[in-house]
Amino acid sequence: MTDKELSLDEILAKTEAQPELHGYKSGFAAVIGRPNVGKSTIMNELLGQKLSITSHKPQTTRHRIHGIHTTDTHQIVYIDTPGMHLGGQKSINTYMNRAAQSAFDDVDVILFVVEAGRWSKEDQAVAKKLQHVNVPIIVLVNKVDKFKDKEELMPFIQQLAEEVKMDSLIPVSAFKKIGLDTIEEEVLNRFNEQAPIFPEDYVTDRSTRFLAAEIIREKLMRTLGDEVPYGSTVEIETFDYEQDEERWLIHALILVERAGQKRIVIGKQGALIKKMGIQARKDLIALLDSRVHLELWVKVKENWSDDARALASLGYNDNHSS
Repeated sequence: MTDKELSLDEILAKTEAQPELHGYKSGFAAVIGRPNVGKSTIMNELLGQKLSITSHKPQTTRHRIHGIHTTDTHQIVYIDTPGMHLGGQKSINTYMNRAAQSAFDDVDVILFVVEAGRWSKEDQAVAKKLQHVNVPIIVLVNKVDKFKDKEELMPFIQQLAEEVKMDSLIPVSAFKKIGLDTIEEEVLNRFNEQAPIFPEDYVTDRSTRFLAAEIIREKLMRTLGDEVPYGSTVEIETFDYEQDEERWLIHALILVERAGQKRIVIGKQGALIKKMGIQARKDLIALLDSRVHLELWVKVKENWSDDARALASLGYNDNHSS
């Protein structure tokens, strides 16, 4: 059937369903910085929903994740990246740094997140890598809510102006939701007019299975002490929808590197793994909008974080669709 054969109401409905491309802007914005400066929290706030997992521990984010924000006038594809860090000679450290730096390529703008009042060797290392980047750089000074007197920040901002090649600087607070509208405005100022990159109903390029594994890993990071999370990861073994039960069946392996870590994850009489399972299941129900039956097991896989083949099998590779 052609448009001429449609009723007037049908033609109008079809036209309204198409995005108005005149003046429409879209592009990529990479969110980078050292570990634990609030990159993932900022991206989640910009998206208006939780996509990247967060915790107070450094190196929570291990993968590049695209978060897609679409409106009638623009589409911003934010790229959340692992924290760029010094030290850590294992294969997983190499992978995370490579994943972060690869976000420099083919983006329209870089959002360099730093913590208000704190400039470290790792910040300096990131700034050095940005010296030869030929895209606009916007510095986001996060956690400004910690300073009651904003004048106290002036020496730090002056230092940033000397240390970082930048096009603009925005004081922000992901926690207090300060400066988020300004970020979006500044990003859009750097975008060209073009059609949306992803379909309007996409919120990420990652699979639901990947997001489920990340949710479980977040509970690991938040529940356990400082030692175990860096030697652990999550592998989804079963991810099926049971029609008869009208629920998702998810079996997940928590992989650790030593037997002692396994005992810590399980906890006394299974208390810790039960707690993590309850918390993860709640978020999985919200993600999947369905009932969920979740089973967790802990398995020792020695040296997985320094084994390139093991890392690839667990999704630590350059294939971003996993």
